[in-house]
Amino acid sequence: MLQQPQPVLSLEGLRRTFRQGEREIVVLNGASAQIWPGQAVALVGPSGAGKSTLLHIAGLLETPTGGRVIINGRDCSKMDDANRTRVRRAEMGFIYQFHQLLPEFSAIENVEMPQIIQGRRKREAKERARELLTSLGLGERLDHRPAQLSGGEQQRTAICRALAIRPKLILADEPTGNLDPHTSERVFTELIELIHSQGVAALIATHNLSLAARMDRVLRLEDGLLNEGMPAVAI
Repeated sequence: MLQQPQPVLSLEGLRRTFRQGEREIVVLNGASAQIWPGQAVALVGPSGAGKSTLLHIAGLLETPTGGRVIINGRDCSKMDDANRTRVRRAEMGFIYQFHQLLPEFSAIENVEMPQIIQGRRKREAKERARELLTSLGLGERLDHRPAQLSGGEQQRTAICRALAIRPKLILADEPTGNLDPHTSERVFTELIELIHSQGVAALIATHNLSLAARMDRVLRLEDGLLNEGMPAVAI
């Protein structure tokens, strides 16, 4: 009998509260979800609903008030900082609205760097970086620094950087939010194709409902809970 794959990311009953004077602010109130290999999952909800907080907790950058974050079957909720950092470096890729490339390094060097930090040899890191950048049409731009690249080229480089270590999980916060509609559409399509072809699980926060509808699943963050499906009204 073939063994069924396990979820890459399981969020179980996440709670996150903050104190503001005498008042307790509840951001997450039992949010739960599972994301499987090769799935691109949209995370939608109104501004202030807690999407960035949820991504930070899923990425082990923030500790929940309650609940568990399980990555590839391991409960990461109680890990110390050193072990959380090891999980992030080995198994996660992050994509932000603003590319956050290192300005003094070329495109290929930006994509090599997380691999070298992970311990990959320079030659292997360069070959992986070249392969990814070329697959996204940047084969002629490898030695250009971020300031010499267009907005779309910068964000495609950031996508390659996130995928360079062959992560199991991609977490993205409005990855095409600062691009014009035409470039956003192209970059989004390329990102989803890479997620599917490489079997990565991805949780992608977005306000763009037309893009969200093209993903494999949609999770709505409402009243601190995660619900499946598109919102009934625009967000």
